[in-house]
Amino acid sequence: MTPILFICSDELNRDYLGCSGNEVIQTPNLDALARRGTRFTAAYTPSPICGPARTSLATGLHVHQHEMWDSAAPYDGSIPSWGHRLRDAGYKVASVGKLHYRSSADDNGFDEEHLATHATDGVGWIRGLLRSEPAILTEACATYARDVGPGESSYVDYDRTITKRACRWIRDTADADRPWALFVSFMAPHFPLIAPSDFYDRYSPAELAEAAGYDPSQCPDHPVIETIASVLNYGHSFDDEHLGRALAGYYGLCSFLDHNVGELLGALEEVDPDGQTLVLFTSDHGDMLGEHGLWAKSYMYEGSVGVPMMLAGPGVPEGSVVDTPVSLVDCLPTFLQAAEIPNDTTDLAGDSLLEVISAGDSDRAVLSEYHDGASPSGIFMLRTPRWKYVHYVGHAPQLFDLRTDPREHVDLASSLNHANVRHRLEQRLRAIVDVDAANQRAFEDQRRRIDEFGGVDAVRNWSDFGYTPTPVD
Repeated sequence: MTPILFICSDELNRDYLGCSGNEVIQTPNLDALARRGTRFTAAYTPSPICGPARTSLATGLHVHQHEMWDSAAPYDGSIPSWGHRLRDAGYKVASVGKLHYRSSADDNGFDEEHLATHATDGVGWIRGLLRSEPAILTEACATYARDVGPGESSYVDYDRTITKRACRWIRDTADADRPWALFVSFMAPHFPLIAPSDFYDRYSPAELAEAAGYDPSQCPDHPVIETIASVLNYGHSFDDEHLGRALAGYYGLCSFLDHNVGELLGALEEVDPDGQTLVLFTSDHGDMLGEHGLWAKSYMYEGSVGVPMMLAGPGVPEGSVVDTPVSLVDCLPTFLQAAEIPNDTTDLAGDSLLEVISAGDSDRAVLSEYHDGASPSGIFMLRTPRWKYVHYVGHAPQLFDLRTDPREHVDLASSLNHANVRHRLEQRLRAIVDVDAANQRAFEDQRRRIDEFGGVDAVRNWSDFGYTPTPVD
């Protein structure tokens, strides 16, 4: 039964790693992890927003299966997680850092939760329930967009404490009689884009701003995307100075995250010099960082819905790169295989990453969904090795050929030459999920919860979203 170290970042765009080809970013520890294992170039979140993504990560289920649709429905332990399954098999299972679940009073599948950050007040972002008549978040987004630059923040402090606690846990637990699994979940590079000076100063704000070519008028001409962008309007608060500082802050936080991962892997090497621990690194979702004129997550573009993913340890090829699409829902089956636990649950959405590696090239497809704040429509993305099809319930779809257009500048959905491709992908999507029924269930559940919170006006007057408070050590 293989020990497992599961490392998760928050809001990490997979292009912001040296191993992904970024020639500016400094991420030597994650690059080294990729070299000693396998890196997945087409990994995706099941939902480009924290709460639903983390529930899918825990349960191995698509959003329409677990039905915790949005940021106001955090995971509550009611569906068995990978932690429950490993614990039942005899593992000692612990977490250190951000979970973003409902509460540590729930049985989330861990024997121990250290420094756990959960959804604010156990419910999260209530105003996100107002999808048909969303509340514009101008003030909050302006704070997010301008709270940037060199310095310290509660999140930076928190990640340092997470690193120290996780390293100590590894050193104290490695010789225990039970096999172990540790989930270490960092805040970086999530907003606020404030990075410690020794990491921020590695980057030039002016050069990053010039290279970005950011222009909010580039927002795609699609009604659903335009609506989300008008509500989550971070970018409207950026002038040239703040843009450069924000990007340097994000770059600096990526390097800060890499430093902390290096500390973690160093502690693991002390107790496991032969590399017999399975190490999986990923993120809950990405961030647009100005591409297509957009910021934050919530979109089905690569910057938001794509995530980094690398796997190293026993049975994992070294220095391998896999282009087959994979998803966070594949993490749970991976852990079951590593722990030699029979996977007898037919409703799991994913497959073991170890099996994906051994299968080689395939026509595998992965799914992502969005039913959260600001979106007037359920959004469903199907990604195959070549194509990305995005279905907006009640609105025109999008279609991208990622082989010839990896930055998604040419929408082929209305192309007569691609009508057969679009139809085939839509049918394939509908074979996985009844998009109309799922969309209806999501809106019905959200209307019910709006009533439980006192109606639309009460939800609209709910305190604006901000930075989730971190626990005191």
